[in-house]
Amino acid sequence: MTTNVELASQLLRNAANFFRDLGGQNAELTAQMSENAKLYDTVAKFLETDPDGEISEPSGGEG
Repeated sequence: MTTNVELASQLLRNAANFFRDLGGQNAELTAQMSENAKLYDTVAKFLETDPDGEISEPSGGEG
């Protein structure tokens, strides 16, 4: 049976692949889509390695 964390992680990785594919088809979007993909992959890794972990929010930024 698939856990919620596994499902969420797979959805994030699928989204990352979508962003990569989109960036590969449109040169104007490549840089932004690569950044999006990297972020989604990072969050998926966080879920897989430490599903109960917390991320501290930067101070002084938008919330």
